[in-house]
Amino acid sequence: MILNIKVMPGAKKDLYKEEGGLIKVYLTAPPVDGRANEALVGFLGRHFGVRGSAIEIIKGLKSRNKVINIKTLNAV
Repeated sequence: MILNIKVMPGAKKDLYKEEGGLIKVYLTAPPVDGRANEALVGFLGRHFGVRGSAIEIIKGLKSRNKVINIKTLNAV
C-alpha cells in the first residue's frame, strides 16, 4: 500500500487525520536528526497494525511531504 503523507512534527500529540483527501500525521517528535522519521514509522506501524520493518519511506526523508510504502500480508 502506497500512501502520500504530510508530516507535521513538533505537534502537541500524535494524531492521524484525513483532511480533504490528504493524509496528515501530527507527531510530537521534533524534525531533528531523523527523530520525526523514526516516530512516523513507529506511529504508522501501530496505526495499521504492522511491524516497523514493514514500513518504508520511499521519498521525502528530509521533507514534510512523504511517500510511504506499507507492506501488508496480502500484498503481492
